[in-house]
Amino acid sequence: MTLEPEPARRQLAGKVASLIGTAESMQLAVPGLTIYRHAAPTEAYSSTYQPSIALVAQGRKQVDLGQSRFVYDESHFLLTSLDLPVTSRVIQASAGRPYLCVRLAFDMAMVRELLAQGGLPAARGQPGALAMTLGQTTAPLLDAFGRLLDLQQAPGDIAFLGELLAREIIYRVLQSADGARLRAIATLGEHGQRTAAVVDWIRQHYARPLRLDELAGMAAMGQSTLHRHFRALTSMTPLQYQKQLRLHGARRLMLTEGWDASSAAFEVGYESASQFNREYSRFFGRSPMRDVKALRRPEGG
Repeated sequence: MTLEPEPARRQLAGKVASLIGTAESMQLAVPGLTIYRHAAPTEAYSSTYQPSIALVAQGRKQVDLGQSRFVYDESHFLLTSLDLPVTSRVIQASAGRPYLCVRLAFDMAMVRELLAQGGLPAARGQPGALAMTLGQTTAPLLDAFGRLLDLQQAPGDIAFLGELLAREIIYRVLQSADGARLRAIATLGEHGQRTAAVVDWIRQHYARPLRLDELAGMAAMGQSTLHRHFRALTSMTPLQYQKQLRLHGARRLMLTEGWDASSAAFEVGYESASQFNREYSRFFGRSPMRDVKALRRPEGG
């Protein structure tokens, strides 16, 4: 029997609503699986999206990555292939019809394993695109997510069936035109994969001074080539990417660890507290002190 997208979407929305109740986010027992609910549009919130797929069962959300904007809804999922600092907000939600979303974080080792097995159709689409893109939500994808949510009621099946369903979801993404970038990032030797390794290095060492010649050597590319591929993947230069990671890192220290602004600034690599305050206020829209006092919001899907 052929599945139709609309009934599958309604079923998924019902399952998310039943599980989450009135909470805004909930991490489920399946590894990497989180659901979200908002009963009204939200303010812009800055966070880092990890490699994942976010599927909206109801409502609409906007994500800004550098100068690029993505709006995903009941017909389109958001695919993220790298750790990317973004600003996002729910733009369509109400008490009667809340925003409902499910996000599955990718196990990149599983992605590479599926690619190594072969048998996938040839990749379509543009391989040089951003590491974030929109894809068409299909009934089989909605159904797979629904079955993944069902495991919350059968915890004994999660260890076996959870991995199988995650593999099915990744497979369906990889065989679509929108999965071309995920393929390139996961494939050894590709420019995308080598650039992704540099992105990952900066993410892990963002407090260190950045030297473009060292990064280019790491990627086995010329500096201008790396710069071009880095911007193509992230919509940012390496320095812009590092700065956003530093600001996110400092914000996390202040909000969750109780650090003062100056200590957090120096910890993430800033040498000037005044420069940190200026850049923080420009990026987040308010001073560190005001931001810490603001209502905390969960990282969204």
